[in-house]
Amino acid sequence: MEASVHSRVSARMNGRRFLARAASVIALALPSALPAPVTAQGAVRGTVALLERAGSSARDLANAVVYLDIPGRVINDTRESHASAEIDMRHREFEPHVQIVRAGGAVSFPNSDPFSHNVFSNTAYGAFDLGLYRSGVRRGYAFARPGVYAIYCNIHARMVSFVVAVTTPYVARVATDGSFSIPAVPPGTYRLHAWHERTPEHVQELVVSAAGIASIRLTLDARGYVAKPHPNKFGAPYAMTRADRY
Repeated sequence: MEASVHSRVSARMNGRRFLARAASVIALALPSALPAPVTAQGAVRGTVALLERAGSSARDLANAVVYLDIPGRVINDTRESHASAEIDMRHREFEPHVQIVRAGGAVSFPNSDPFSHNVFSNTAYGAFDLGLYRSGVRRGYAFARPGVYAIYCNIHARMVSFVVAVTTPYVARVATDGSFSIPAVPPGTYRLHAWHERTPEHVQELVVSAAGIASIRLTLDARGYVAKPHPNKFGAPYAMTRADRY
């Protein structure tokens, strides 16, 4: 009888030891089995306004670009936005007037007009000339260095476009009402840029929290802008031939 009681007590004790060891193994395994915590990423939103001279009728606010970068650093991100882009040539215009691309990405320039065009830029970041090409042909250029590239046609003086090459995925084109939104920005300290062709570039430091920022208000001063003719790709004035008039 005593042996039987001792046997039952010993069995219960061994069972408890087994459960304790099993619980310990599970507790050690759980942390490595759980996914790593994801850093919260909020949107950076705001509005851009253009300060115009009295009587101005300009309606080009949607040509503004806002982006966040970190000085001296290329921000790597899995999103593929603006990895490449296109500017069409149609009705003797570049469409769109402003295009965004990640630095290192290429922009394609298809010719959709029934006549020939040329694409060139004399910018200090990387001058290039795609030559003269006919309707239905497309050529491209890789914008290796960040910066704003003014794009022209050597035949048609009024054809002007801008490529904004950035080192960051956190970039947005401003809407016609002045609003912008840059989604999923990790918390940190950034440099905020607001660019428009008729104003000095606005740059400021910006600290983004995990919740993002909901109400940035930016005002760009266009009152000092004076439109000037640009030279052709040889640095000379455009020849006012009949082919250049439209």
